[in-house]
Amino acid sequence: METYNCPEIIREYLLYAETIKNQSSRTINGYFIDLRTFFRFIILHRGLVPKDTELKDISISDVSLDLIKSITTMDIYEFLHFAMNSLNNSPATRSRKLSCLKTYFNYLSVKTNKLSVNPAQNIELPSTRKTLPKYLTLDESVKLLTNINSKELLRDYCIITLFLNCGMRLSELVGINVGDIREDTIRIIGKGNKERIVYLNNACLDAINTYLAERNSREYKDKDEKALFLNRNGGRLKARRVQQIVEESLKNADLSDKGYSPHKLRHTAATLMYQHGGVDMLSLKEILGHEHVTTTEIYTHISNAQLKQAVDSSPLSKIEPPKVKK
Repeated sequence: METYNCPEIIREYLLYAETIKNQSSRTINGYFIDLRTFFRFIILHRGLVPKDTELKDISISDVSLDLIKSITTMDIYEFLHFAMNSLNNSPATRSRKLSCLKTYFNYLSVKTNKLSVNPAQNIELPSTRKTLPKYLTLDESVKLLTNINSKELLRDYCIITLFLNCGMRLSELVGINVGDIREDTIRIIGKGNKERIVYLNNACLDAINTYLAERNSREYKDKDEKALFLNRNGGRLKARRVQQIVEESLKNADLSDKGYSPHKLRHTAATLMYQHGGVDMLSLKEILGHEHVTTTEIYTHISNAQLKQAVDSSPLSKIEPPKVKK
């Protein structure tokens, strides 16, 4: 938890989110960063530091309950305006920061009764425009798999294969242990430490078994026996290194200029299963580890071919126009 100079009034909330709400360390760190930004703004906005002080140089170690009690709904509106105009935050980012403030002030007012009023309670989340996420076509996916060229070929091929077939998140992939693989299934720890079981198809099983045979035959400087994916020294592969592997593989396949990323590979897996495999939305929800099916709808956009087929299926599609008599 990145909580350097974190005041107790914030630290206790982060511990609550981690131990009671079972949030991941990555989520907790995100909460801290958003709360730190907010209270830095409050300190600057209230004139508690010189006006020319850089936001990043403001310490929040002295934030107290008395300061928090003085925060109003208008202060939060001012912060959102600052985030939009000075920090150039997108609607999605502002919405995330407001959600963090809502849960924090709800904790203080409902869970601990330290506040009598929740200043964020009635503030609406900024409206966000839902865009169609990018994904690789079937041909591009095959091209990516057949153009992986690295010193750790079997490992990197296995990584790309799992991304494209199982639709797992980056954090989920790097957290996989060898013991999580049982016959034709894999145990995945998702958001909020929620566990799910995903079945492995033949391509995944072949890639895993081939990589494991090579992995187990090698000698590493300091081998992590639990982790599935290892770096050159034998330690668990980090998320940033996996991002680089994906970037390098996309470059080798001449696909590096299309904005693809590990998350786009997750979206690709869902799209291919939906469009080519006929997987229904409820099944896709379980595979992807979504809490609500409405989230899965983002991944089940209909292709142009399906739209054309839907229009062509109209019972009126074959009726011809009338012939004009000469």
